[in-house]
Amino acid sequence: MNRPLFRRTKIIATLGPATENEAALERIIQAGTDVVRLNMAHAKHEWVRTVIRRIRAVSAKVGKEVAIMMDIKGPEIRTGDVAAPFELKAGEVFDFIVAPHADRTENEVRSVSVNYTDIVKDVAIGDTVLVDSGLIRLEVLEKNERRLRCRVLVPGKLGSRRHINLPGVRVNLPSFTEKDRSYTLVGIEEGIDYVALSFVREGRDIELLADFLRDHRSRARIIAKIEDQQAITNLDEIVRASHGLMVARGDLGIECPYEDLPILQRRAVQTCLAHGRPVIIATHMLETMIENPIPTRAEITDIANAVFEEADCIMLSGETTVGKYPVECVQVFDKVARRTESAPGAGFASALALNSDKLKVLRSAVVMADQLPAKGIVVFTRQGFMAQGLAALRPRFSPIFAITNNIETQRQLALLRSVDAMFLPFASHPEETVLNTLRLLRESGRANVGDKFVIVSDILASNNQLVDSIQLRTVN
Repeated sequence: MNRPLFRRTKIIATLGPATENEAALERIIQAGTDVVRLNMAHAKHEWVRTVIRRIRAVSAKVGKEVAIMMDIKGPEIRTGDVAAPFELKAGEVFDFIVAPHADRTENEVRSVSVNYTDIVKDVAIGDTVLVDSGLIRLEVLEKNERRLRCRVLVPGKLGSRRHINLPGVRVNLPSFTEKDRSYTLVGIEEGIDYVALSFVREGRDIELLADFLRDHRSRARIIAKIEDQQAITNLDEIVRASHGLMVARGDLGIECPYEDLPILQRRAVQTCLAHGRPVIIATHMLETMIENPIPTRAEITDIANAVFEEADCIMLSGETTVGKYPVECVQVFDKVARRTESAPGAGFASALALNSDKLKVLRSAVVMADQLPAKGIVVFTRQGFMAQGLAALRPRFSPIFAITNNIETQRQLALLRSVDAMFLPFASHPEETVLNTLRLLRESGRANVGDKFVIVSDILASNNQLVDSIQLRTVN
């Protein structure tokens, strides 16, 4: 089978030691990366500034504008430092200490400090405490104002600053921390395109970040990361409040029963497509390729399933931060996505409510393009909303060529499924802009003489008002 010229599903690669130098960045962008993610969990401000400027420079060099997503870590519960890692044994009684100077040798029970003092208020007797991505499991036996006393159910080695999960527990932590604010401000100053907010639990969490971006005059868009049971409960309001969703399957698969994870992923995708929001599937997609040069067959199927569900993006994390084969990982994503897209998808976008005249016009354009089928759909957009509307409708055959005169919009559109965003100054007359666009498509190799395009544009009516129009044009 011939390799399709256009890949609909977008690829997000996380930057790290394996990919942060200029040569490696160039290779992963050329291999197919559309969005570069910066993980703030272990980053420094100066590193953020340096790599953002490097990404922009490399993008200009290779002639491909990628979006930059800053992933701020949100509220975290972690253990404190230990002198050396030690083994917790099954059945052992173990304390989590919250009082700064509490006696840790009481009854010779081993212990570790916790950075969240209200943990003793939030959890109940019998609750589960998970440590280090769920590798260690404990049950709460008793508690007081100084400590949680637990029994080890699943043993393991405990090191310093291990992440703690409390499945089903509502914790009283701020969604947008002071540390998050400082990193976001650096990102705003450097012109990031997206901010991914971790552990979003309800729509109000998104509003806090949106207010901060608005106060600092940033056009960055917000991606809500769903990572616990409360987020699933409030899924609809989170999707409506955000610009897009990331299904962060690492923590989500710890906080929720792992057998529920495929169902939760599908529900999240369906909810996003019903509301016309982009959705990202993330975590462990090519985990074995951190060390190995080829993927497992299960990983290939996992990637293909996300593409079949018609997610906007699939994401690489450790595979491209510390992995041995970052370029190969991007290539695997690219190859599997193209092949899977050659067959029909799940069709979840049919649930999108056409609750505006604008969406009905866009739907007509998609139907026309699918029935021809057209070489592409062309849309002119300044802020990206028309292009997002078309992407939400999931055209079956035609790429969406989003023509914009705003470089920020071009970058943000890199995250949307099926959208190929191109920068072009708009002429004073709409017809001239259309002709310039067809010329640009032909000169860039995206169109040939005789190709048919469905064009969504504004035209000037007799009353001097702009109205939406759908045109069919043939390249000559």
